[in-house]
Amino acid sequence: MTKMDDWVASATAELGIEPDRVPVPMVLDLARDVAHQVLRPAAPVTAYLLGLAVGAGADPTEAARRLTDLAERWEG
Repeated sequence: MTKMDDWVASATAELGIEPDRVPVPMVLDLARDVAHQVLRPAAPVTAYLLGLAVGAGADPTEAARRLTDLAERWEG
C-alpha cells in the first residue's frame, strides 16, 4: 500500500465511507487540471464541490468530466 492508500483507508474509516467509493485517480486528475488551468487554490475547493455534487446524487465520473471541461474552457 502507498501512503495515499493508507490515508484514504484511515480517512474513510473515520467518516464511515467505503474506501472503494473514493476514485482517487479521478479526483487527483481533476485537481491537477483545475490547479493548472484555473488557479491552484481552486483545486481543493473543486474537489470539495465534486464531493458535494456526488453526495447530492450526481454521477462522480460525469461530474468530474463536467468540471474538467469547465476548467479547460476557463478564461477567468
